[in-house]
Amino acid sequence: QVQLVESGGGLVQAGGSLRLSCAASGRTFGSSGMGWFRQAPGKEREVVAMFKWPSGSTYYPDSVKGRFTIARDNAKNTVYLQMNSLKPEDTAVYYCAAKSSLGGAFNYWGQGTQVTVSS
Repeated sequence: QVQLVESGGGLVQAGGSLRLSCAASGRTFGSSGMGWFRQAPGKEREVVAMFKWPSGSTYYPDSVKGRFTIARDNAKNTVYLQMNSLKPEDTAVYYCAAKSSLGGAFNYWGQGTQVTVSS
């Protein structure tokens, strides 16, 4: 069983930065099977950063590219999301996600952490 716990959310002014953490427990397939998603009020959940498999390269949508960075600390079994130059439209609940198989879909989810960016 895989359990994911996000932390690091909060309230920040536009232009500021936050660093989210996702601590994983249980059997995972490493950072290659992990990513970050967000869901804003009234909108669908969307991916904001992920490690692709099998290449291991990173993916970012245009809305966050150049501002967000996904990183890993394998020794601590933790994945991070560094968010810089935050905008009010970044306000959302941010979720860490993991896969049960590298070739499959994301099917393990954390409880989410709220990020609010004030204008």
